[in-house]
Amino acid sequence: MKKIILFLSALVAVLSLNGCNLNDEHDELTTLFLVDANNKAVGGVPYICESMGNYQRTAVNGEFSFYPGESCSFDFLGLSGTNNIDPIRDEVVYIVDIDLSGKGNIPYRCNTFSGKTYADGDFEYGANDRCAFYL
Repeated sequence: MKKIILFLSALVAVLSLNGCNLNDEHDELTTLFLVDANNKAVGGVPYICESMGNYQRTAVNGEFSFYPGESCSFDFLGLSGTNNIDPIRDEVVYIVDIDLSGKGNIPYRCNTFSGKTYADGDFEYGANDRCAFYL
């Protein structure tokens, strides 16, 4: 019985010293932004990442955060997409960093398109589409 109590005490001490973090892969959040063709924020877009319990919305500055390696799904309800039929009506969205540098080569899958983001962070999506990005 003493061995079990000693073992449990040691386990509690190790977990306390470790900050109870048994999974180090989710240590640092990464923040990116959704912007339009004029570098204006695309805020209010519902999104959810694997580590989140509920949907959130991109901030008024287009900001969203995630842990590297997880996928995040965005609901572009109300946006016309990039159908390339009418470039005037297309609502191009870019994924960029704080310096407005495009984040290219991010794999994604939408209901109507899939592929990787272009070098400038642009991607193809349809009207009212839902897209998962593998960040």
